[in-house]
Amino acid sequence: MSNDNGLGRRRFLSTAVLGGAAVVGATAFGSLAPEQALASPALDLDPGAPDPNFAEGRISAITGSMLLVTGSDRTLHRIHVTGGTSVWKLRPTTFDEIRVGDGLYARGARLDDGTLAADALWVNIVNLTAHITAMDRDVLHLDHHGDRVVGHVVAGTTAAVYNNTPAVSDLSLLQVGRHVQVIGAWRPDTNEVDIATVFAAA
Repeated sequence: MSNDNGLGRRRFLSTAVLGGAAVVGATAFGSLAPEQALASPALDLDPGAPDPNFAEGRISAITGSMLLVTGSDRTLHRIHVTGGTSVWKLRPTTFDEIRVGDGLYARGARLDDGTLAADALWVNIVNLTAHITAMDRDVLHLDHHGDRVVGHVVAGTTAAVYNNTPAVSDLSLLQVGRHVQVIGAWRPDTNEVDIATVFAAA
């Protein structure tokens, strides 16, 4: 998100991504699936003592299999990606889809040299509560606590969950004015999101 629209990157990736849960809670993620990961309970840890096996921030450089990530607190993280690292970026994907400028959350194990060997990466993931202000072809216009967000429907990926029923590709039951929860992938430096799943009441 750009600061021009009042929704800065730190707020978007540190507050919206975890739906207000403490960032430390992300280390409780047991699944790459964003719906399951974001539903995991926060760990009961002192927020003043960051979990060494978790990192968040924005990618400033990619060198081989190493990601250099600047945290929202300006801490520099070195994250090593291996063949066993799971990567989510709108959908389960591969390391070559990661770009400089992407935001991420990483879970793994801290090595003796201070690098984080990543078990899983969630790239540009967002978890928004919003209401639908307008609908166009393949676009949902959303209001997220007063900030405008453009949600893009991605063919073959975007799904809807109505009243906790199984996810379907049919978005026809979505209505203007209704509240929704959107899990998706932020388009860096914009107010736009590619939608993975939208949760709504039918």
